[in-house]
Amino acid sequence: MLPLPQIIRRKRDGGRLTPDEISTIVLGFARGEVPDYQMSALLMAIVFRGLDTDELRAWLDAMVRSGTVVDLSHVPGVKVDKHSTGGVGDKVSLCLAPLVAACGVPVPMMSGRGLGHTGGTLDKLEAIPGFRTDLPVDRFREIVASCGVAMVGQTADLAPADRRIYALRDVTGTVESVPLITASILSKKVAEGADALVLDVKVGDGAFMKTIDDARRLARTLVAAAHAYGKPLTALLTRMDRPLGRAAGNALETIEAIEVLRGGGPADLVELTLALGAEMLQLGGRAAGEAEGRARLRAAIADGSGLERFRRMVEAQGGDPRALDDVGRFPRAARRTVVRAARGGWITRIACEAVGWLNVELGAGRRAAGDRVDPAVGFEFERNVGDRVERGEPLVVVHHRDEPAAADVVRRLGEAIAIGDEPPPDVPLVLERIDRSGDPGGRPARATHLRSSRRRDSAGRRTPPPWRRRRVG
Repeated sequence: MLPLPQIIRRKRDGGRLTPDEISTIVLGFARGEVPDYQMSALLMAIVFRGLDTDELRAWLDAMVRSGTVVDLSHVPGVKVDKHSTGGVGDKVSLCLAPLVAACGVPVPMMSGRGLGHTGGTLDKLEAIPGFRTDLPVDRFREIVASCGVAMVGQTADLAPADRRIYALRDVTGTVESVPLITASILSKKVAEGADALVLDVKVGDGAFMKTIDDARRLARTLVAAAHAYGKPLTALLTRMDRPLGRAAGNALETIEAIEVLRGGGPADLVELTLALGAEMLQLGGRAAGEAEGRARLRAAIADGSGLERFRRMVEAQGGDPRALDDVGRFPRAARRTVVRAARGGWITRIACEAVGWLNVELGAGRRAAGDRVDPAVGFEFERNVGDRVERGEPLVVVHHRDEPAAADVVRRLGEAIAIGDEPPPDVPLVLERIDRSGDPGGRPARATHLRSSRRRDSAGRRTPPPWRRRRVG
């Protein structure tokens, strides 16, 4: 093989990488033989030049071969996972996975930590006192078999190349790349033993995919690559031009997901959970269509089986199940500051990506790979895009610790919320569905309009968020 600097220059200048070169580089990086600075340079070249179909297949294959593949053949049924490309306030996995498992579809979920301005499922789960996401593969298999659902991080054995590349992309400005995102997602899903996958591709200011065309390109690339690997995949393109739900911050989001399992929660969060869950149940052979899938999921909420499944998983993974009934056991920030409306009118825009980065500055995410995350800090949105507000009305409650450091975040958060004289256009929550053909097809996406959803539960009742309704000690 040529010296690595020559290979990097070739890709930088628009050339192709051979399968042998890709295998040597990816596996060498996983073993620590390729330094971070050279892999960073190659990743940046890929961001600008991309990977063709053959390069992507070789890159994905090398990432899978860098570790072991979990054998879940002892677990009956079709194992289905869900993945989101990431957004602000996206805590869907926490309520979705146990609900789908309660409906009879096993969910082996290998998740990630916060990436860039978006939150991570593992960070949210670890806000539950004692919850462990760093489980060995054998324990992961046991929990999937006994509980029907397990949510873990990547171990040294499972797609270790992706684990190292994922962390490097987060701190080198190389997140927004369709082939790198595709390989990262699918390598984890293949390694964890999933048989099929539902993908939530976020679109908008708060997503990595800013436009519908970019989101379609990612979804089609993933669908094609997954089917080439023998893994059926369906993708929903969903809006991310505003925070999802009311909460952004690890403990706050986990509490909100628990509220959904209890039959409450914001309407947009409930709707997206049902939409993705119905797709998972169809792939898993537990629903003949969307309507039946939604009905089964609602029944699992109503009879408490979804919450009970989550409780079993929490206990199996070392967490304190009492936190599901007493949110006072979650970490709590010492201070709260309210951002108020500077004028009356309609909220026309929230600079969603800016909000995500402000949350990182507050301590809810990472600026560097080794940074610690504060589970207690975050934002509680009292109003969102499309809501009518009066001057002085609360818009956001900022949960924080350090007063001086939070002052600038509070000021800039207020500047990120635009208020106008007319309501903004209503944007559907689910924009499009892409099936195995790689084109928008099958049945049309369910276009759900959810203005003012942050203040209402799934039954349409106005309700305060859970941390307002319960005493938090």
